[in-house]
Amino acid sequence: MATKKPRKALRREPMSRVDTAWLRMERPTNPMMITGVLMFAEPMSLERLKRVIAKRFLAYARFRQKAVDTPSGAAWQEDANFDLDWHVQLAALPGRGDGRRPARDGAEKRALERFVSQLASSPLDKHRPLWQFHLVERYAGGSALVARLHHSYADGIALVQVLLSLTDTERNAGKDKGLAKAWLKQDGADVARRVGAMERYARLGGRMFGKGMEMMQDPTLAAMLAKEGGEIARELVHALALPDDPPSMLRGRLGVSKRVAWAEPIDLEEVKAVGRACDCTVNDVLMAAAAGALRDYMIERGDDVDGVTLRATVPVNLRPLEHAKKLGNHFGLVFLDLPVGEANPVRRLMRVASCMNQLKNSRQAIVAYGLLAALGMAPQPLQELALELFSRKATSVATNVPGPQQPLYLAGCRLSEMMFWVPQTGSIGVGVSILSYNGRVHFGLIADAKLIPDPDAVARRFGAEFDKLLYLALMGSWDQALDATNAEALLQVSGSGHR
Repeated sequence: MATKKPRKALRREPMSRVDTAWLRMERPTNPMMITGVLMFAEPMSLERLKRVIAKRFLAYARFRQKAVDTPSGAAWQEDANFDLDWHVQLAALPGRGDGRRPARDGAEKRALERFVSQLASSPLDKHRPLWQFHLVERYAGGSALVARLHHSYADGIALVQVLLSLTDTERNAGKDKGLAKAWLKQDGADVARRVGAMERYARLGGRMFGKGMEMMQDPTLAAMLAKEGGEIARELVHALALPDDPPSMLRGRLGVSKRVAWAEPIDLEEVKAVGRACDCTVNDVLMAAAAGALRDYMIERGDDVDGVTLRATVPVNLRPLEHAKKLGNHFGLVFLDLPVGEANPVRRLMRVASCMNQLKNSRQAIVAYGLLAALGMAPQPLQELALELFSRKATSVATNVPGPQQPLYLAGCRLSEMMFWVPQTGSIGVGVSILSYNGRVHFGLIADAKLIPDPDAVARRFGAEFDKLLYLALMGSWDQALDATNAEALLQVSGSGHR
């Protein structure tokens, strides 16, 4: 009688502490997915897309693996039943005709936004590798691709680069030497130079996390650590001491439905011009416009915003970008002030720029990285407590990724627009995403449907808020930087005023 051959054991790899933390943050109200939308000028073939995915995306062995729990912690395990047809699927937008003619009044765009909203609200199958692509073959005369990837695989910057690795700088795919130059610019280099100390910070973060939770019970311990524990302790004490964000219509009990929207893109050179006129960065200008869009929406909904400042948690890259393709989560978080209570657009911009400059000189991002590493090994109840504690200190998550500034092609189709959203954590229900590509800036919003049921009403305000800054920059003196006082005078002269 023939004996059965023993089944080959599936290869497992231990999951890093920080990746484990993101895996465990999954909640019905906040799936831990990074969701992206790529829009193409031509219809894309499903078979050709699958060939690109098989050749380039699956070149990362991690994407053939699923997350499993083991006695020693979370791990990556090869999926013995891997099925590419399940991970790459066709999709259709209901009620949008054949997609060959432009839809009237943006109906087709709204249909795609609803489709993406449904996908952003739906968790990935935990019994399979945690990613999926959905191809809408006919959209606006071309096609659209919706990508969903779990945050435990990698951070947003790494996963955007993974998506870009599927593209070429020419229509005909080949050995594309130009692609590396088209990838994301180095951002946060001042932080990345400290990467050599990240493991040490992670170990310190683990020890400080335990002390940090004790601080909630004993304030004298916080004072002692701030005095004797050095810079990392002071940053941790500062983070724990931040008051909860003020009550507003953007905070509340979350549901299980997400809503997404994106704005018409704006010209990147115009954004740079405003930055030069106001002596600040492109990132400052865009975040100030986002704060203005939220402000105007909140006022229209009847919220009292006078004097209100909300915080956004902002991811900060902690590694050189050439290492991003190694996947994994290597970023920290900082708290950025969004002065929605400030009516003067330029003064709002100055406040954002000032806060950003302070954050650049802090160790807040690395402290957060250490805390995430500690959370990855903490018991679930302690992790839930810490997550709730930190998520109460912010109202939104905000990301700004500088993308390639030349046209790209995927499966022979020209990429015309793209947008992505990172997940919100804990009780945070609003996410702001900004991505620049091919000389244009794309703004998107994702929100809990109970908080912002009509995110397009916020998205369409983004361009209007930027136009205010552009108008003021053009009207200002070319001999000196525009300031809030000059802006106030220009607004009065123009008779436009501001809300």
